[in-house]
Amino acid sequence: MLAMQHYNASPTPLTNQTHGTAKVAAVAQNATAQRTPTVAVMSMTLGILSNILALFILAKAYNRMRRRSKATFLLFASSLVATDLAGHIISGALVLQHYSSLNSHNNSGSVDPSCQFLGGCMVFFGLCPLFMGSAMAAERCLGVTRPLLHASWVSTARTKLALSFIWLMALFVALLPSFNLGRYIYQHPKTWCFISVLEGTRASDVAFVLIFSGLGMASLAVAMVCNTISGITLVRARLRRRTKSRRSTKSHDIEMVVQLLGIMITSCICWVPLLTFDLMSVMQSYRGLMDDDQSTYYKGLLLTGVRLASCNQVLDPWVYILLRRAVLRKIYCLTTCGRVNLQGSTFRHWEISSLQGSEKKSVNRM
Repeated sequence: MLAMQHYNASPTPLTNQTHGTAKVAAVAQNATAQRTPTVAVMSMTLGILSNILALFILAKAYNRMRRRSKATFLLFASSLVATDLAGHIISGALVLQHYSSLNSHNNSGSVDPSCQFLGGCMVFFGLCPLFMGSAMAAERCLGVTRPLLHASWVSTARTKLALSFIWLMALFVALLPSFNLGRYIYQHPKTWCFISVLEGTRASDVAFVLIFSGLGMASLAVAMVCNTISGITLVRARLRRRTKSRRSTKSHDIEMVVQLLGIMITSCICWVPLLTFDLMSVMQSYRGLMDDDQSTYYKGLLLTGVRLASCNQVLDPWVYILLRRAVLRKIYCLTTCGRVNLQGSTFRHWEISSLQGSEKKSVNRM
């Protein structure tokens, strides 16, 4: 881009050879900048720390509410955060390994088992959060709209069985290239592997992308429908001014639905661009409608889309960390009581709420 701007501003036109040399130099400089592992290391570190913190909070909440209706939601949420943590560790370590051995990959250009494993990990750890988000939304929708049916059907054993099915389903999709349905290839700048969507696509690649993107889009659609139904049901229940005990129960439901809405919004922002881009690019490449310039441009877009999708594993734990009732109450107290004199009102309110929370915990334990 800088070379093109210099060309337009120059009073004397450059020759084709000079322009080609400048363009190659710019592309080489851009590729060198993209091959630095700084972004990968920062994303991996932030994701690991965030997921560990969220997992610690969820584990404490699950042990405290093991016999309540929220236990199923917390088991789903803990499994999702643990899956994200494993994805950061495994995929991040493989990407860093590819950065360290970049020269050998550039020379050979062949797809090795390490590339196959990394591509499978990216598909597996990408689909698992989407599947779990839709399952959590469906579970909460059933709990809000049909509480008696939820109490009779949903249990810890069945929740663990559903989690096992989700992991197996995502693993099955990730292993489809092993059965010659789709391929994992090195992607620009040869430091990571993903589904073949840009160059030399085949009918099997199109089918694999349709399965991957279709399942991802379907999971987001299910989560959106279930969360919308749950939200409308809770709003209508609040407007009916129910009894005090019912209000307490609904407050837990509201907290969980708010967290699910946060998960759904972050998942849509992070994943919809990549899923849509995969579908569009693989169809254009398969039909032969993509030239060399478009292919080079789309490679950069694919890398940006994957980085945006990886942010979902960083943002998911912060949904549970920040969208908790304790945090929201303190934020509300700061915004409403901040104008009052700091000598008493704000801190006394915090102490009273802390004492009330400890009294409730002691009563529950008894």
